[in-house]
Amino acid sequence: MLSRDRAGLSVMHNHPSGDPTPSCADIEMTKLIAEAAKPLGIALHDHVIIGKDGHVSLKGLQLF
Repeated sequence: MLSRDRAGLSVMHNHPSGDPTPSCADIEMTKLIAEAAKPLGIALHDHVIIGKDGHVSLKGLQLF
């Protein structure tokens, strides 16, 4: 659940290969960002990877 009274951020990047499938490094970095932001009262809402023909939401895949 998103809180309306908390700061938040979303992360986006592209994969030049065109395949938006998250790498192990993408997943690990997302978890590190979420943990680093938590003590600051900042919620990580999502991490979206853009590919040639679409995108992937790490939140949608429940990867963090």
